[in-house]
Amino acid sequence: MEMRRIGALDVSVIGIGCNNFGRRIDGVATRSVVDAALDAGINFFDTANMYGEGLSETYLGEALRGRRDRAVIATKVGLPMEGEAGGGAPGYVREAAERSLKRLRIDCIDLYQLHEPDPAVPLAETMGAFQDLVTEGKVREIGCSNFTADLLDEAASVAGDGPRFMSVQNQYSLLHREPEPAVLDGCARLGIAFLPFYPLQSGLLTGKMRQGSPPPSDSRLSEQRYERFLTESSLAAVERLRAFAESRDRSLTELAFSWLLSRRVVASVIAGARTAAQVRTNADAGTWRLTEDDLREIDVLTGD
Repeated sequence: MEMRRIGALDVSVIGIGCNNFGRRIDGVATRSVVDAALDAGINFFDTANMYGEGLSETYLGEALRGRRDRAVIATKVGLPMEGEAGGGAPGYVREAAERSLKRLRIDCIDLYQLHEPDPAVPLAETMGAFQDLVTEGKVREIGCSNFTADLLDEAASVAGDGPRFMSVQNQYSLLHREPEPAVLDGCARLGIAFLPFYPLQSGLLTGKMRQGSPPPSDSRLSEQRYERFLTESSLAAVERLRAFAESRDRSLTELAFSWLLSRRVVASVIAGARTAAQVRTNADAGTWRLTEDDLREIDVLTGD
């Protein structure tokens, strides 16, 4: 498994998004996913305190017990969860970090991320809390999520000479190109790693969805909140991309992952998994080295 850097961290180019843990799968199934990931050379696990109302962190911590040295653990703070309002207030960030450390059964979080900007709290104050956690040895690297290019610049400015955000996690895929070019350019300029979430557009790029057919009943796309992805234009683009991949004896998933990894600022493609089989499929999906001609053709196929 290829490794890339997030600050001082070496992370596998395929990561495990842990939002299924405690929501769609229980502790036993979580252990199976974690086992398969480690066996495949995946070391990067991305969770959040609010995933499964804390159960994701708990199940991940239990699954990694005795194997902490084989994992790079990322978690997030900021979105509300049961009994907690969320946000970026310094006191809350510090308290939430302590609770995450306890649930994860670890002494130090490898990558601690602000889940989203908090307009009610000056970024300098939130950054100060993150920096204190690094200084105290409770966090190794810090990052952010759902940040614009302007906010990345502001965060770099307020960080001064202290620890700064070394990653940004935003939605990015073949069918969602919003980070281009500003956020990606900002990452390159500031030395920030980019972590795409929804790399498979919540299942649309797995190859299971066909134009004119309903989404599989066990897929995210069958849930009402993901219906926004099922537009005529996106479904038509999926069919074109599928044909492109199959003409080269590749899968749509391989195309989706390898296209993201063709961006050098992308450190790891974070994808959720509910089974060991899904983990193995994802682990093998990022090895296609796309040519410049391939990338230009893909831009045409996606309408960009």
